[in-house]
Amino acid sequence: MKLLKSLYFQVIVAILLGVGLGIAAPHFAVALKPLGDGFVKLIKMLITPIIFCTVAGGIARMTDLKRVGAVGVRAMIYFEAISTLALVIGVAVAEVVKPGAGFNVQAASLDPRAVGDYVTKAHQMQSVPAFLLHLIPDTFVSAFADGDVLQVLLLAILTGFAIARLGQTGELAAHALERVGEVVFAIIRIVVRAAPVGAFGAMAYTIGAYGPGALLKLAALVGCVYLTSAFFVVVVLGTVARVCGFSLWRFLVYIREELAIVLGASSSEAALPQLMAKLERLGAPRAVVGLVVPAGYSFNLDGTNIYMTLATLFLAQATNTHLTFGQEAGLLAVAMLTSKGASGVAGAGFVTLALTLSAVGVIPVAAMALILGVDRFLSEGRALTNVIGNGVATLAVARWEGTLDRARLAAELGGEAPALVPA
Repeated sequence: MKLLKSLYFQVIVAILLGVGLGIAAPHFAVALKPLGDGFVKLIKMLITPIIFCTVAGGIARMTDLKRVGAVGVRAMIYFEAISTLALVIGVAVAEVVKPGAGFNVQAASLDPRAVGDYVTKAHQMQSVPAFLLHLIPDTFVSAFADGDVLQVLLLAILTGFAIARLGQTGELAAHALERVGEVVFAIIRIVVRAAPVGAFGAMAYTIGAYGPGALLKLAALVGCVYLTSAFFVVVVLGTVARVCGFSLWRFLVYIREELAIVLGASSSEAALPQLMAKLERLGAPRAVVGLVVPAGYSFNLDGTNIYMTLATLFLAQATNTHLTFGQEAGLLAVAMLTSKGASGVAGAGFVTLALTLSAVGVIPVAAMALILGVDRFLSEGRALTNVIGNGVATLAVARWEGTLDRARLAAELGGEAPALVPA
């Protein structure tokens, strides 16, 4: 009975049922897409208030405000180092395995209309100065209305600093933020019970729309992305976890419900609020969690980086486009920049790939049509890797800061958590 009540078990069963329905009745399964979309929208509507309350409240409670800047700097150093490593690993695997070799696709035979929408979105993405200006919302409320995570993060940081300088009034404001945050997390606990329904609808749609046959046609690319992501998680993130003093495997088991939700919804954002709550329970300070996790969703997309390099070189090999060493080095540089600009864009991974191909200018952008049918399957691998990467990053930055409660971390991962102490 305990197993049946487990959200993790319910989501896994829902995913399997969705796969079965997608194979048995694809037309009906496609019509269930709104179930998955609706669940993701329910989660997304709560992300910005969670981030605002967590970050602003956490900073407001910090006695040393200089530490906030130190957390941000250390987080960015970690992000860039690990993200670059993910890109390099992706290139290395693509060069060794050559998943696109033998396709011999002629560029003239490609239909650019199939990926027209993604190319248009890619051209609309900002230059670096415009991207930085975009971080500033038009109004305080518009950031929440648009659901822009980075804009809300900026407002939360400013609010937290302001509250910390208000003395007694600030204490009251910080207390109010914490209470509002508790309400939003209570709503999350209600909404997340619908995860099996969302996972069922999303997976049924994926299999019904694209069919298992799409996986077989491009099995080399799909296999490369998943195996490379698994290698990155086990070796790179496993090493980081070991250095920080915890077991990656136990951490993955601890966040298994969030991973199941991400797998079913094909969206890393679907697990963001629950992931933040669990990282706090693991002993990471609220301010660190509030800064690192939201920023990581834009600057620490390890799964997206692996996907971009593998997909780009797959398309180069499939179209017999030769890339010099200099062009591959340029690809890495471009991918480092483009991977930062797709936060909040629907189909962000595919849009980022379009932007990367456009910037490199050697591989025909229309070649993206070759992998359009399996992008939904690849999206799940990207999302899982991104969530795990951001979870490990938060604990690593907290450990680097010397603020990680290692006793609580060990107790939680070992199943012997002490009683929670109110903030």
